[in-house]
Amino acid sequence: MKDPRLVAFGERVRKLRKEKGLSQEALADLAGIERSYMGHIERGDQNITLVKIFQIAEALEMSPGYLIDNE
Repeated sequence: MKDPRLVAFGERVRKLRKEKGLSQEALADLAGIERSYMGHIERGDQNITLVKIFQIAEALEMSPGYLIDNE
């Protein structure tokens, strides 16, 4: 069973990526992450490191806290 926190994080990344008009591949490239790994993150399959959160946040041009705070 997937951890609901990972699923929520992945859904937030996907939502923000789409709002920016980026494909999954484009975001992965900007963040320096493999596209397939980004897919795992967005589906909540992957418990990622803090470093990856910072990379994704930088690629989306926002703070890491904004990715985590669902409110």
